Amino acid sequence: MLHNLNIEEILFLDIETVPLAPEYTELTEKWQQLWAHKMQFQINNGEPAEELYDRAGIYAEFGRIICISAGYVTQKKGELWFRVKSFYDEDEKMLIQNFFNALSRFAKSGKRRLCAHNGQEFDFPYISRRALVNNLRLPKVLDMAGAKPWEVKDVLIDTLQLWKFGDYKHYTSLSLLCELFNIPTPKDDIDGSQVAKVYWEENDIDRIIKYCEKDTLAVANLLLKYKGDKVIPFENLESV
Repeated sequence: MLHNLNIEEILFLDIETVPLAPEYTELTEKWQQLWAHKMQFQINNGEPAEELYDRAGIYAEFGRIICISAGYVTQKKGELWFRVKSFYDEDEKMLIQNFFNALSRFAKSGKRRLCAHNGQEFDFPYISRRALVNNLRLPKVLDMAGAKPWEVKDVLIDTLQLWKFGDYKHYTSLSLLCELFNIPTPKDDIDGSQVAKVYWEENDIDRIIKYCEKDTLAVANLLLKYKGDKVIPFENLESV
């Protein structure tokens, strides 16, 4: 099935998220209570809610999106290239709306499928939930409530789910799969666990964008490897 998949019809994406507030103490009392309830099992193991707050960015109820990078594979002079555009704004609603506007343009050009690593459990639902929080209408490609599993898989491709081969207990990180498949990746000065610190303390969104774009290319290269094709070198990454 993957051999028949047209890689140029797919829009690859990756998102970066942070907690809603820089520090736990900046939350209202109500939100502190809600966070403690969310983390109740970890708290029962002796970890204070405040010390667990650095995880808040992975939950759409307690975090927000600061960057979405979306890219696609194209050909130039007989070589595969990867063109990527990043969406970022202090106003999350504006960020997501700009991304949705781009999705509409991509769909008109034939790119009607989305692909992300762990997209089914993180990127796709996170974007959708934050869109609803910001009173935005979901585009057709993400409005999959009530859709059959095969309908979802036909539109929303997940490189993690493909690697699981039906094993629901198995999680494999993107970095591990890149190493396993010998996908070249440039040395990064940050990883996902440091994004909130770089955003809130260093105010360096450009550094985060660069990291997000590299991950987007890594997802595309992973799918190319699944198909048995050559990967796109980092030098062929074109940011627009």
